[in-house]
Amino acid sequence: METDCYCTSIRWATRKITALYDAALEPVGVNVAQWGLLCRLEKAPVRPLSIHDLAKRSELEQSTVGRNVRVLEKHGFVELGESIEDRRAATILLTGKGLAALEQGAPLWENAQRQVEEMLGSQTASTLRSILLSVGS
Repeated sequence: METDCYCTSIRWATRKITALYDAALEPVGVNVAQWGLLCRLEKAPVRPLSIHDLAKRSELEQSTVGRNVRVLEKHGFVELGESIEDRRAATILLTGKGLAALEQGAPLWENAQRQVEEMLGSQTASTLRSILLSVGS
């Protein structure tokens, strides 16, 4: 694809790389977006997290996080509960099945990482990550 538009180029590359990670994580039953949420839940210093807090930590829209969390709940990777502080807020807890999915998926995710590095070259991949992380900083 040829374009002078930075946004179009980034979106095109994002779709290709997302497909690579989604295919890698397919045996676990999650896509890369859901994988990212599971990882953030596991690393959360305070548990349980509300959907609002998870969205904030993920820098995603609350509705997007809510949809993905419901899929994770349907698969048994998380449990939704009611917040003690705010009965309207749903809380999210990682289940044993969710922890097992993270354990099973870690080498699959690492393999996807290696594929991206092989595709781009490790130095280029590292530079690209640095550039992308600087956006909005």
